[in-house]
Amino acid sequence: MSSDVRSSTRHADGLDTGSPAPPAAVKAENVTRSFRVGSQEVHALQGLSLEVPSGAFVALMGRSGSGKTTLLNMIGALDQPTTGEVWVNGRPLSRLSDNQLTRLRREEYGFVFQSFALLPILSCAENVELPLRIAGGVSAKERRQRVEDALALVGLEQWADHRPYEMSGGQQQRVAIARALVSRPRILIGDEPTGELDTKTGQKIMRLLREVVNREGLTLVMATHDPTVEEYADDVYHLQDGQLIDHFTRSPGTAPLGGSA
Repeated sequence: MSSDVRSSTRHADGLDTGSPAPPAAVKAENVTRSFRVGSQEVHALQGLSLEVPSGAFVALMGRSGSGKTTLLNMIGALDQPTTGEVWVNGRPLSRLSDNQLTRLRREEYGFVFQSFALLPILSCAENVELPLRIAGGVSAKERRQRVEDALALVGLEQWADHRPYEMSGGQQQRVAIARALVSRPRILIGDEPTGELDTKTGQKIMRLLREVVNREGLTLVMATHDPTVEEYADDVYHLQDGQLIDHFTRSPGTAPLGGSA
């Protein structure tokens, strides 16, 4: 992590156990990203470094233009740094071919966006099943079971046959989360997943995401403006002008478990 980042850690008992840290799910080292806009060069990320432990809920916060979505795209293998390197589960992304990156995103990532991006002509279950149909290689029987499991995880078993327009915004986002989980990813990427929801519903989605991380043991990296994320995330990174300016780490066991969303 950059030397100018202020870090604070809460420990439940104030003691350092000395146990080794789990392997990082994501590691970014001295990452920069520059864009040419007309005659001007924009530096979206400036020498940024961080590590995301496996099984952690990590939030990236900052104003619009701070670089959090650009960083999320790097972590999600959707874009490449101008300089620096990003590792995912020990693999440097710059050394992977386009086909390998596509396979990585398909098999190891789940994505949840601000807009729910559900197909209105498909039922809840059919929307969740769609990634499995696109990827192929999964039998119809296993697809049905995975869809049932994913919908049960987000509490929407009874809504399997409903269309998106018959559901509330919070329910639609839960469908989107189930769709992201149906491929059983190791890393979940969230880009403003509560951005189109009211405060109460947004908090329910945060609570659900916390529960998913706890139950499934996956890693969640989320870009958000929502300050309530600090109640649920293990790590919160604050970005400004493409740099990390603050980092808060929550001690294990202090994040609320919450109820169903």
